[in-house]
Amino acid sequence: MLNRIRLLPCAALALWLAVAVHCGQAQAWGPLGHQTVAMAARAQLTPEALARLQELMALEPGATLAEIATWADEHRSPETAPWHYVNFPAGDCNYRAARDCPQGQCVVGVLDEQLRILASQAPPSERLLALKWVVHLVADLHQPLHAGMLEDRGGNRYQLQFLMRWTNLHALWDSGLVRHMGEDAPTLAARLARQFWPSAPGSLSVRAAAEESCRMARQPGFYPPGTVGQEYISTYSPIVEQRLWLASVRLAALLNQALR
Repeated sequence: MLNRIRLLPCAALALWLAVAVHCGQAQAWGPLGHQTVAMAARAQLTPEALARLQELMALEPGATLAEIATWADEHRSPETAPWHYVNFPAGDCNYRAARDCPQGQCVVGVLDEQLRILASQAPPSERLLALKWVVHLVADLHQPLHAGMLEDRGGNRYQLQFLMRWTNLHALWDSGLVRHMGEDAPTLAARLARQFWPSAPGSLSVRAAAEESCRMARQPGFYPPGTVGQEYISTYSPIVEQRLWLASVRLAALLNQALR
């Protein structure tokens, strides 16, 4: 479950994130959105969870949470590709495991399983691997099109123009709108902390989070009519920011629970 968490004071969180800019963590190691979520989440961990996290991370000396946040994409394979998303039929955002996640091979089933491993007494190497999946998949789960429609493969088949270039709706939400903000991960994470504080959500299951993203991707206007203009950017950039921040808060909640 995605549980309510005890958050640091806003000033302390923003300070930690600002310091990260000057400590070598501003370099891009992967998709900007995943780095932002990981950095913001780390600043919200309890002292106990942070200590457990550092014990696991010691297995890869020098690695940061922001760096391992992109590991799952960097090691994607045909077998693990379905782990990053769940597809719903058009007009139905009610998750049904047998229909939407056969044999647990979707973001909902895999995330639940990796959370179980992370919280277990499994060998540290297995728990570190689970941590890499959890950090990545929680962020994926909050990108609405990672719970998109089966018919267009989560927006991958919906072609459009953005800044005079052809792309698709999924790519626009994965990276286009985030990059358009013109900030690196530490700067963006620090701004989101200042902007949305306090905003701790209530408890939410992984399944409910997927259904939440599904409903967002079904809202009128979410699919632009061919060309993405300033109106779409102005309307949905704040929603992208909200989703990134919400992912960080919920990721911190999960890690605080699993790393007790």
